[in-house]
Amino acid sequence: MPRLLITHTTEYRYRRPVGLLRHRLLVRPHDSHDLRLHDATLNVDPPTSTVRWAHDVFGNSICVLDWPEDRRTETLRIVSQLDLTHYPSGIGAPSTTLDPMAESFPFSYPASEIPDVSRLTERQYPDPAGQVDSWARRFVAGEGPLGTLAVLAAMTQAVRAGFTYRARDAEGTQMPAETLTLGSGTCRDFALLMMEAARSLGLAARFVTGYLYDSTAAEQRGGGATHAWCAIYLPGAGWVEYDPTNGLVAGTNLI
Repeated sequence: MPRLLITHTTEYRYRRPVGLLRHRLLVRPHDSHDLRLHDATLNVDPPTSTVRWAHDVFGNSICVLDWPEDRRTETLRIVSQLDLTHYPSGIGAPSTTLDPMAESFPFSYPASEIPDVSRLTERQYPDPAGQVDSWARRFVAGEGPLGTLAVLAAMTQAVRAGFTYRARDAEGTQMPAETLTLGSGTCRDFALLMMEAARSLGLAARFVTGYLYDSTAAEQRGGGATHAWCAIYLPGAGWVEYDPTNGLVAGTNLI
């Protein structure tokens, strides 16, 4: 993948001058073997009185902004620019690194990993009518051994093929059962649905947000702004990324 320059602009406009309270930003990605962050700049207008960086409990870089108490403004503009190179492992990587004990579904996580992944296997949203459960069971209903990677790929593709993507600026996510009922949602709704479906099957899942890289801009949904997907933990392969909005596996185009 080529070296990328990502510019993320956030702008607020107010009806009248307002004072700005503390802001907490998550705009700097993890720098690791698959993503090399060459440079990161942050420009804020009106200028802040203090800028502080810290790590949260998950190791995310958190930027905390404060302004003078007497500062009033009718606009707030935050521009984050990232210069990075992505080294995706590719769609074939999970199959080559997956622990043999996890190749067939169902499987159990090793005892040594359960303390770390157990909370991420817990359902977080109500499903009183069992809609999410029923939907997830469709992918493991076949007879005989089922390939774990095939199950998750089928789930990813089913969201891409069976749901209507609708961009939504409102804060928050739909309940996974609501997404099933509506048959539509935005990228964060689809990610949450797949997470809860995977958790109903006993798999550890987590939410991921970032950017979608698409050199053609022809088929991908959710580009041009922040994008959401999920990651499923598979022994040996680690956190494998799934983008149900676009039916993508292993994060080749996910930054």
